[in-house]
Amino acid sequence: MDVCKIEPGIYHYTAIDDCSRFKILHTYQRRTTTNSIDFLDRVLEQFVYLIQGIQTDRGREFFAYCFQEKLREYCIKFRPIKPRSSHLNGKVERSQQTGLQEFYRTADLKDPALNDRLAEWQFYYNYQAPQFITRQNASPSRSREISRLPILG
Repeated sequence: MDVCKIEPGIYHYTAIDDCSRFKILHTYQRRTTTNSIDFLDRVLEQFVYLIQGIQTDRGREFFAYCFQEKLREYCIKFRPIKPRSSHLNGKVERSQQTGLQEFYRTADLKDPALNDRLAEWQFYYNYQAPQFITRQNASPSRSREISRLPILG
């Protein structure tokens, strides 16, 4: 899970499954603990299987007491990566780069329905994009077989 600043007032949250590369995306006006908790709720609602752990960078929004309490409430393990180790968060970093190149380059950032357009692009990425064909072998049931501890990057 990570946050990327697109421009002032637009922060792109990303969660991506380590095995299937299934991802959840949403934008917020600020990078706050409240928005991080809301995004976590979205992730839990949209993922098709139980999340056992979350890996993040060391952003303050993920270390806040409220966010940590929410993780404990859902029995989700928290795994922060070491400082200056962005290579450990590579999947989510590459996903954000793809979003910048494929979605935000053509999106109207002033559009009030930006999150609706982002949800459409997320659906395309997860179910229709060419890489989906290779990810079909990494379905949720296959992901559970591969790894008993799915970690979100």
